[in-house]
Amino acid sequence: MLKTENSQLQEQINKGLVLPVMEHFYTIQGEGHHSGKAAYFVRLAGCDVGCVWCDVKESWYSEGYPVLSVDQIVTEAQKFPSKIVVITGGEPWMYNLNNLTAALIKNGFKTHLETSAAHSPSGYWDWITVSPKKFKKPLANSIIRAYELKIVVYNKTDLKWAEEHAALVNEDCLLYLQPEWSKQEQMLPLIIDYVKQNPKWNISLQTHKFMDIP
Repeated sequence: MLKTENSQLQEQINKGLVLPVMEHFYTIQGEGHHSGKAAYFVRLAGCDVGCVWCDVKESWYSEGYPVLSVDQIVTEAQKFPSKIVVITGGEPWMYNLNNLTAALIKNGFKTHLETSAAHSPSGYWDWITVSPKKFKKPLANSIIRAYELKIVVYNKTDLKWAEEHAALVNEDCLLYLQPEWSKQEQMLPLIIDYVKQNPKWNISLQTHKFMDIP
């Protein structure tokens, strides 16, 4: 019986009718182009990229977190005044997000995504932020959809790596360099100099950490 129930649940997850949610909360977007805007965040559980400097390693596993229906997620989002919903992870594109995004849009929300682009795309998006990782390469048909490319800079060689990925996005994509939080003192001066010499790039900071908010 349990096997049948688990099988049925997995089928619902595969169809995107329900999704494992690590946490959901109302906050201020801290990074990138939309930094400073109020937004409702939905952090999906599960990730197969596994960055060594990930600051939410709890999101790597889907086991033990509640599985919420699309209707439940939308209902929770409706409790707050902002009409921006950010789907993050984990790695959101591990899941079929067509139903969730369609329901959010139907209810008047703008849909934003934060992804490594290591999986095939799904969903209907007003904004896609791609932050590619070295541990699992982005797919060409996923990274090309980015509205914003955000490269986390952990060491100097990441600047060359950033340029390699800037060549993979569309010409209208915004380009951001963001120092990894634990290396900010060392990396930020390098990024500042680099952006001054290469003004197609912008600087992103994790302002939510300065504000001490989620």
